[in-house]
Amino acid sequence: MTSKELLYVEDALGHENFMKTCSQQTATKLQDPTLASYVAELSQTHTELFNKFLNLL
Repeated sequence: MTSKELLYVEDALGHENFMKTCSQQTATKLQDPTLASYVAELSQTHTELFNKFLNLL
């Protein structure tokens, strides 16, 4: 993996970690159960994407 590709993966990891954290926090604060469930699913999606990027290293 080139240094440029490594920088891209590290950047993507940071973005996915941020989105995962934000969606987890938001899901716990929402009062609408349908919306909270959807945001929790988004959190799971970002967790999976984070793990896929991590496996590239």
